[in-house]
This record gives sequence, C-alpha cells and structure tokens, in this order.
Amino acid sequence: MRIVGLTGGFGSGKSFVASLFKKLGAKIIDADKIGHKALKRGSAAYKRIVAAFGRKVLSADLSINRKALAEIVFADKKKLEELNRITHPVIFKEINDRIARARKSEFLVVDAPLICEANIAGLMDVLIVVKASKKNQIERSLKRPGVQKKDVCKRIAMQMPLKRKIRYADHVVDNNGTKVATKKQVRNIWQELKKGA
Repeated sequence: MRIVGLTGGFGSGKSFVASLFKKLGAKIIDADKIGHKALKRGSAAYKRIVAAFGRKVLSADLSINRKALAEIVFADKKKLEELNRITHPVIFKEINDRIARARKSEFLVVDAPLICEANIAGLMDVLIVVKASKKNQIERSLKRPGVQKKDVCKRIAMQMPLKRKIRYADHVVDNNGTKVATKKQVRNIWQELKKGA
C-alpha cells in the first residue's frame, strides 16, 4: 500500500486532481468531507465549536452554518487556530482509521488542504502539491456559489504560501493550464508511483 498526500492552496484545483487519481484507480480519503461529518449536530466537535464561537455560528435548524463560521475564523488567525485545535484531532483520527482499514494492494490518496500546516506529511509515503497562480485560485473559487472575492483572499492569506508547500513536495502538479495538460501530468505521476510500488 502507498499513501499519497495531495494538497494545495484554496482554489488550486486539488479536488479536480483527486478526481483524476480516482479515475486511475486510487482510493480517495477526502479530509474536507470528514471535516464536514465531524461538525454534525450533537458530535463532540459540534459541542466544542458552539461553546467556543457561540450560537451565531448556528443555522435555524441548529446545524453549524459553515459560512458564518468561516467568516469568523478567516478574519482572525487565533480563532482559526482554535477551530483547528477542535477539528484536526477528529479529522486525523478518521484518516488514520481509514488508512488502517485499507487493503495492502490499495493506493490511498489523502486529499487534505492542511497536510503541511498540520505537520502530517510524515504519514505520507509521497506528497503531491497542486499549484496555481493566485489569479487562477481566485477565479476558480469565485465559481463556487455564494463565494466573495474578499473571503477567498482571506482564506489564501491564512494558508501556508504555495511556494513553501512546494518545498515539501515529491511531485508538483501545475494546474495553471488546460484540463488536458493537468490530466497528462497526473497520468505521468501515477505511472511513476506504480513503478515505485
């Protein structure tokens, strides 16, 4: 089994690259999906988030309003760190559990935005960083419903700069060009990974 970490900046196209690896036969562990599940009403993380940030982060149905929470934490680094202290242990435990349950023959791709920031690169056999220009990151992010430019810029500013992430990378996918160009890079990396398996 090989464990491949896949990371990049907000709006760099990491999810698209993960979908390409999935088509090639990799099993994807999506940290964002795990994070969303961890926020479910009644969970331990949910209770701690409400205690830390107040009822203003709740929707009418009492579920966590992720947009309201994001507005708070991406405006204040200390609050983002507090949220990460609550959610990261839950997310990393689930990632570890899924790695432990995986079959030996599987290629696992851990799709997670904060592999470098959270110091979990050591869990991975290989680290792939998806890069894109800030302009492309912003343009792609604005295609998501309800996303505003100022929020995108705040999120990008809060993350480790892509240049620093690239220093940790075994492979870099340049996602500034066409989808065809990105697919070609992913196929080449996949072939290398299979050779080294």
